[in-house]
Amino acid sequence: MEFAPSNQTSQIPFSMLDGEEKLIHDAVKGDSSAFGLLYDHYQPMIYRFVAVKVGRREEAEDITHQVFLSAWQNIRRYEHRGHPFSSWLYRIARNRIIDHYRSSHENVSLEGLAVEEIVVAPQNAASDISAQLEMERVLKALHELKPEYQDVIILRFIEDLSIKETAAAMKKTEGAVKLMQHRAMAELRKILEE
Repeated sequence: MEFAPSNQTSQIPFSMLDGEEKLIHDAVKGDSSAFGLLYDHYQPMIYRFVAVKVGRREEAEDITHQVFLSAWQNIRRYEHRGHPFSSWLYRIARNRIIDHYRSSHENVSLEGLAVEEIVVAPQNAASDISAQLEMERVLKALHELKPEYQDVIILRFIEDLSIKETAAAMKKTEGAVKLMQHRAMAELRKILEE
């Protein structure tokens, strides 16, 4: 099943939990247009997460498609457990990425990935080049971390998820995420200082 993005996403009040809950409820009942609206909203975030992890645009697009296809195929079994819907999608994405690396045995390369695909906020023209170089440096250092450390940094600082949301996406306790975040940041600083 293909889900084409619509131009109506900006009009949907996703920040309002009631509206999103209704979309999720309708999608669970089999409403593909409700799932399509959820896709429109979450696809850029999931793509960004996957792209940072795999480093190649084509693979990131394929894996992101697999994530949403899997979500659609399993949406009827989705149960709200007090965590955002995005946590469920990030968990599917993490599993797809793990499967990808198990089957491909490839190293991550950032060559096929533009920094603009990862950076959420637009850069101003004066600092554009230096900011892009710094982001590339950080991304290369990020890929030297173990996968769980990568995940916690991406979810917390690129995707801007809360500790609670990150814990749900990673199937960890909030305390474990805090500790992992602290260790990941210390390790990242160490790599960047070398």
